[in-house]
Amino acid sequence: MTTTALPTRQLGSTDMHITRVGFGAWAIGGADWAYGWGRQEDGQSVAAIRHALERGVNWIDTAAVYGLGHSEEIVAAALKDLPSDRRPYVFTKCGLVWNETDRSAPPRRIGAADSLRREVDNSLRRLGVERIDLYQMHWPTEDGTPLDDYWQTLLDLKKAGKVRAVGLSNHSAAQLAIAERLGHVDTLQPPFSAIRRGVAAAELPWCAEHRTGVIVYSPMQSGLLTGSFTKERAKGLPADDWRSRNPEFTGENLTRNLALVDALRPIAARHGISVGALAVSWTLSWPGVTGAIVGARSPEQVDGWLAAAKVTLTTADLEDISCALQRTGAGSGPVLPPS
Repeated sequence: MTTTALPTRQLGSTDMHITRVGFGAWAIGGADWAYGWGRQEDGQSVAAIRHALERGVNWIDTAAVYGLGHSEEIVAAALKDLPSDRRPYVFTKCGLVWNETDRSAPPRRIGAADSLRREVDNSLRRLGVERIDLYQMHWPTEDGTPLDDYWQTLLDLKKAGKVRAVGLSNHSAAQLAIAERLGHVDTLQPPFSAIRRGVAAAELPWCAEHRTGVIVYSPMQSGLLTGSFTKERAKGLPADDWRSRNPEFTGENLTRNLALVDALRPIAARHGISVGALAVSWTLSWPGVTGAIVGARSPEQVDGWLAAAKVTLTTADLEDISCALQRTGAGSGPVLPPS
């Protein structure tokens, strides 16, 4: 396979240098669970991952809970037989435990040490790897396990060599500070897009100050900012697609979000890229952000956002986007990266 080179950046203070965009494997987990994206074609999912790697992407982000193990299995299938010098970094997450007898039930947020140790062994087996490159706590717990305890468990897994680096996902700056006192937080994975901008206020500055790498998820707001999403498509989302129940995909929120997409089109055109690539590039323009996780279910979708890995937005671009955000009223949070 011929691989294209893409720019990389050091992931926090780890020894990993990652491309500015990574392959997100949430959607390819498939349907038949609480937060699925509807039916997926596994062959297309494998093709999408391999195409991303051929185009230069050097990391994949998944989670045990995506498809209740299925996403990790698809990642393993895509990486099977790849020579070691062409294998990407593989990142996954823990702390969400599902009910094997009721796949539709929302997973529970569990941080008990014995549960996390079982999870890492199961992920190693499904992924077919000897060590996970980045292991992340998916959410703060709801089982009464203190942050100090579950973070210590992840640090112990790192010390044992089962994982290379450890991070937190969906945690606040205050929670990051608590964890940092025990041992360095290698990474944070927060939601961040031109619509969902809250982490720009506190979490991104904290990470920049503490050399904690940041890989943001849903930079295209789960498809809303691709440039191809419409009100008709939103109405037609199947019941087994979690977006059909999300407020950003209905009513006035949807109207404002699609107005933002239209306002972004001329800015994207200036760079000769898609609106989706522009949306991803916008997240990468913020200090502290190392990379963006971008999902795809086909090789064509990969090609739609890959340009974000190389685009540098100008001050004028960022100011125009800021004006578009304020004019349309889409989303909430800071609108302009600090200079």
